[in-house]
Amino acid sequence: MADLGARATGVDVSAVMLAEAGRRRPDGDFRRAGADRLPFADGELDAYRADKLLHELDDPARAVAEARRVLAPGGRAVLVGQDWDSFVLDSDAAALTRAVVHARADAVPGPRAVRRYRSLLLDAGFRDVEVEVHTGVFTTPAALPMLDGLAQGAYAAGAITRRQADDWMAEQRARADADRLFLAMPFFVASATRA
Repeated sequence: MADLGARATGVDVSAVMLAEAGRRRPDGDFRRAGADRLPFADGELDAYRADKLLHELDDPARAVAEARRVLAPGGRAVLVGQDWDSFVLDSDAAALTRAVVHARADAVPGPRAVRRYRSLLLDAGFRDVEVEVHTGVFTTPAALPMLDGLAQGAYAAGAITRRQADDWMAEQRARADADRLFLAMPFFVASATRA
């Protein structure tokens, strides 16, 4: 955003993430705070973006209300995230794949928060709310670490056995080797204007 001429400020609760952001953008303005207690005055900002955040929160409505507080009238809010129950994977083991996807979703505080984006914005008093869906499609071996994370998470949650995790990953690696891997993830983008 700064490269496009905006005066951007990054906010995160993690000191590790802030340090990485500072390493990548030494000239950046980064602050440590939670999404429900932003370090800005009422109406101070022209725009707000929460990228893959609300599904990590116990109370996303508080974060959206806080976004409204810090935005100036006419300011724009954008929420971006994925629906953790909606991953689409090709596999010969459909039931096992469902177990893997749902176990990963269940490990997230708000796996279906994106389904509430429109309502959250409207409930917080925003107007001109729009929602778009953009689907990322992954067909190369570069997706294997993400798939392995899904399998390991399902195993750690007790949803599948070690053997099931290993067999599922073996199938996914074979698919990648044969150029037959398929993973699709819908990303939802909601935008709105502060009244």
